[in-house]
Amino acid sequence: MPEIVECVPNFSEGRDKAVVDKIAAPFTQQEGVKLLDVQTDGDHNRMVVTAIGSPQGMKTAVIAAMDQAVAHIDMTRHQGQHPRMGAVDVVPFIPIQELSMEEAVALSREVAAEAAARFDLPVFLYERSATAPHRANLAAIRKGQFEGMTAKLKDPLWQPDFGPTQVHPSAGVTAVGARAPLVAFNVNLGTDQTAVADAIAKKVRHIGGGLRYCKAMAVELEDRSLVQVSMNMTDFSQTALYRALEVIRMEARRYGVPVVGSEVVGLVPMQALIDCAAYYMGLENFGMKQILEHHLL
Repeated sequence: MPEIVECVPNFSEGRDKAVVDKIAAPFTQQEGVKLLDVQTDGDHNRMVVTAIGSPQGMKTAVIAAMDQAVAHIDMTRHQGQHPRMGAVDVVPFIPIQELSMEEAVALSREVAAEAAARFDLPVFLYERSATAPHRANLAAIRKGQFEGMTAKLKDPLWQPDFGPTQVHPSAGVTAVGARAPLVAFNVNLGTDQTAVADAIAKKVRHIGGGLRYCKAMAVELEDRSLVQVSMNMTDFSQTALYRALEVIRMEARRYGVPVVGSEVVGLVPMQALIDCAAYYMGLENFGMKQILEHHLL
């Protein structure tokens, strides 16, 4: 069986279709790489690409996509609800088949080194690729966002792993790393009060005493006059999506606010949805082997 790696790079552009298309194009043109999904969000002003392929093919495609992002995204003009620090905000590699986490880490470091040299870009290694414990958490690296990175990079604790110690004037800073699969899961609330979403996010996320494998923040959806609890579920097998949804629903009642919808950003492992179906339908002993498409695939 061939080696397969998944890559889910996030770029700070979700409104200009022409730029989105240019960034996504390398994943359709590179031999040995298959583009699975491109999602954009105007409120977040962000795009998320999901692709799978051979390690070397993916490396070539990612570097080409980064080239387009650095050329066409100006962070000094960027506005959006999602925290961000660079045109290429984060590039995670996830081992899928016949590839160890150690090999995914090695691939992430190759990409980080080449991107830093080619684009004169400060690059941090994060998650399993991190060179120090305080760099493992992406939120810690990103804290301060693009506007605060000039001061942050002067701190000896926050010298980039690769590239210059000065922020790229238009492309900012990038994080590259290897990690296990996660699910980007958002829950929309029937209110325009960001303070309510922020209070609920603090209750549901692990750092606030909430769910162990949940990172959460509040996001304002201006076009819909709603707010959102935006989450990264870092291990859905330990903290199920339905559990996060029900905690948010419970906390929202305190403010008289309904849950009006939810969304998955990018692709989701089938097991994460099977877990939700079994919970909400009360299915007993239900599993992957009862999914017709699983057998067809």
